[in-house]
Formats: sequence, C-alpha cells, structure tokens
Amino acid sequence: MKKNKLNKSFISFATLCLISLFFSANLSSAEVDTLAPDFTVEGHDGKTYKLSELRGQRVILEWYNRDCPFVRKFYDVGKMQELQKKYKENAVWLTVVSSNVGKQGYMTAEQTKVNVQEEDKASRVVLLDTDGTIGRAYDAKTTPQIVIIDEEGVLRYNGAIDSIRSANSDDIAKARNYLELAMADLKAGRDVQIKRTPPYGCSIKY
Repeated sequence: MKKNKLNKSFISFATLCLISLFFSANLSSAEVDTLAPDFTVEGHDGKTYKLSELRGQRVILEWYNRDCPFVRKFYDVGKMQELQKKYKENAVWLTVVSSNVGKQGYMTAEQTKVNVQEEDKASRVVLLDTDGTIGRAYDAKTTPQIVIIDEEGVLRYNGAIDSIRSANSDDIAKARNYLELAMADLKAGRDVQIKRTPPYGCSIKY
C-alpha cells in the first residue's frame, strides 16, 4: 500500500511539473506570425497601456536600459530618436524597461520622466515593466531588442535592431537595419522577409 501511495504521489508531482513547464514555455515565448501576447502595464506618465487597445495600429516595442553601452550606441548619436520620429506617424512606438528594482537600468516613473526629456525620446511612452511580464512574454533577452506587431495584432518581427553586433556607433551606417527592413516590407504590403534574428546587447536585468 505504501509503495502504491508513493508511486501515485510521484506521478502526481511529475504531472504537475510537466504542466508547469508547458505553461512556462508558452508564457515565455512569442512566435512570429502568430497573435502577439497581450499585456497591461503602467507607463511613466501614470497611464495604463493595454496592447489589445492599440489594435488597428502597428506597434514597435524597444527594450531599453540607459546604462547599456549597446543602447548608448544608438541614443548618444541620436539614431534611436531618429527612428522613433520616422515611424511616429504610422506606428505606436513603446519603449520598454524590464529592469527589476535595484538592478542596472531600473528607473522610477519620476526618473524616467527626466530621462525622456534628457534624451529627447520620441516614443509614445516608456513602459515600466518592473516585474518583467512583457519581457518574458516576448522572450526579450537584451537591450536593445525590437519587436514589431502589425495592425491585426500579429507579431511580425522579433530580434536585433541591426546586423552588426557591436557597441560602436560608427557601425550603424554600415549595418543592415532589421527594423527599417521589416517596416518597409509592411508598408509595401509584403510579408516580412527577415522575421527573427538573434538579439545582441546587454542582458535584461530581470
């Protein structure tokens, strides 16, 4: 009898582990060309943002860490701000900070307001993803990392911002910019040709 009880307990425990792993896998990754995971999160402006409420508009997610040299590569020369302004009219650009409290890159709402002004950000808002919910849902690994979602709410691109994996601003002009390529495909009504690339940069400090 004891042996049967132990066997049943082990089977139950193993089943729970498998179920947990299944749901973790589904929560931690977003497949390209499938419906993008919805989220609800507070922005640095105190407003709540819900992805599903942006349906009908293209959405760009940009993961950000003010202290990361790979992020500084684009911000210090104004390239990221240039891209934010370029797509302001036909996309909702959301900057995402997934750094946890006390970790590199973490900012309070007040600190973020100052940061937005100092860097002349042109994104719609900075999302304070302190608990990492959005980051994990989109399998965000680095800063910067880019996600593009189309008007139907389908994830069309996830990965690096460009093709040269360095923190040197001089490399920007020589690189293939995957964000611009994907947005050009969408504008022309084409299927996005490069859908996923390995992101590079600083690891996100969950």
